[in-house]
Amino acid sequence: MKRRDFLASVVVAGASAPVMAMQNHDHRPLEGPLANVTVSFGQWRQGQDRVAVNPPPPPANNHGVFPYTASVKAGGAVNFIIAGLHQIVVYAPGKQVEDVNVDPATFLPDPTPGLPDFPPLVNDSDDRLYRGPDPRLLFPVVDRVEVVHFPNPGLHLVICGVVPHFVTDNMHGWVKVLP
Repeated sequence: MKRRDFLASVVVAGASAPVMAMQNHDHRPLEGPLANVTVSFGQWRQGQDRVAVNPPPPPANNHGVFPYTASVKAGGAVNFIIAGLHQIVVYAPGKQVEDVNVDPATFLPDPTPGLPDFPPLVNDSDDRLYRGPDPRLLFPVVDRVEVVHFPNPGLHLVICGVVPHFVTDNMHGWVKVLP
């Protein structure tokens, strides 16, 4: 079956045109200054020469989230610009920093035997809305951008899932989703 024939055959009840029934996408335009915002998630310090990969660059990364509270319209997106070995984890409104389960028995262990020892990851799925890729599997290329959609209003906790960054360095922030 050709793609156009397949699309023509899939019609959602009540729809005036064929719609992909398997997807739940909202393609309405969202405009204005709070439709899309940027959050820096970790920052490289000046004075680094990051060309050398072997040995890896020294751990001279600021474990900060800037801005600490970002505001976006409901239905908008946050561009998390990630610098370093960090993992984006987003929780539903109501989840507080002290609610995140940091019991070592629940941590995700290092999946990279034979490579340098990497720290464990937080593995608290209660109220978790989004968890980015395991940054240990991306090493040594850990800098990246993750764009996360925020459809519902509320104050969302965002943490770094790398245990020492969250527990020791208090690496977290908030996304305030406005109606």
